[in-house]
Amino acid sequence: MMRSGVKMTTMLFVLILSLMAAFCSAQNNKQSDTKPVQSCPYCNNGGQTGMWTYMTCVPGAPGAPGRDGAKGVLGSPGKTGTQGPRGADGKKGAKGETGIQGSAGQKGQQGDKGGSGTARLASHMNWKECTWKRVDTKNSGLIYNCDFVKKYAGSSLHVYYAGNLRYALCDNCCGRWYFTFNGAECSSPGTIDGAFYLATGRNHNPHLHRHIEGHCNNIQKGQVRVGFWVGKCVSGHKLADAQTGWHSLSRIFIEEVPKAQQ
Repeated sequence: MMRSGVKMTTMLFVLILSLMAAFCSAQNNKQSDTKPVQSCPYCNNGGQTGMWTYMTCVPGAPGAPGRDGAKGVLGSPGKTGTQGPRGADGKKGAKGETGIQGSAGQKGQQGDKGGSGTARLASHMNWKECTWKRVDTKNSGLIYNCDFVKKYAGSSLHVYYAGNLRYALCDNCCGRWYFTFNGAECSSPGTIDGAFYLATGRNHNPHLHRHIEGHCNNIQKGQVRVGFWVGKCVSGHKLADAQTGWHSLSRIFIEEVPKAQQ
C-alpha cells in the first residue's frame, strides 16, 4: 500500500512537470524575435543545475557566424534598361589614311534632253566671195559691189580685197582704195582702206598684188551691199593714174563673224 502511494505521487509529479514544460514552450513561440523572451513564472531565475535546468525559458546568447555557404547557381539575365540621355560629343579624331579606291559604279540612266542653246556663229556659217577679171582704169569711183545677206544683228563683217592695184606716172601723188557698207564707210571700229603714195613716179608703172582687210561692227542684219572704191587720199595729195586689176582675178571676200571682245 505504501509503495502504491509513492508510485502515484511520482507519476503525479512527472505529469505536473510535463504540463509546466509545455506551457513554457507555448509562451516562447508566441514572442517575437525582436522582443526579449520572459522567463516562465514557474522556472527558477538562476538556471540551477539539476532537475529544473531543462525547464529554463530564457534564450541563450547568439552563436558565432557560420562559414559562407556554397556559391549559388547563376541567375537568368535581367531585362534591358531604358536608354540613357545622349552624351556630349567627343573630340574630333585625327584624319585617317586614304582608303583603297572602290570599283567603278554602274552606268547611270540617260538624262533628260536639255533645252535649246543660244545661236552662236562659226567661221564657216555665213560667208561669200565675189570675183571678177578685168582692168578698171578709173581714178575715182566704184570698182565693184558684192551683195551679202547678214543673219544676225549683233555680229560683225570681216571683209578683204585681194588683187592687182597700180598707181603710177606721177610725182607727189596718192590714191586710196576703200570699202563701203550700204554706201557708207565703216565707223566701228573704223574705215577699211589702203593708200598708195608716189613721191617720184612719173617714169614708173608698177603693177603689184595688194591686200586690204578689216572688220566692221554695227551693221544691221539683212541685205548688205559691200562696195569697193578708189579715190583721193585724205592727205589732200593730187590724184594720178590708178588702175584696178591686171591679168589676174580680183576678189572681195565677206564673212559674218561674232563680235569682237571689248
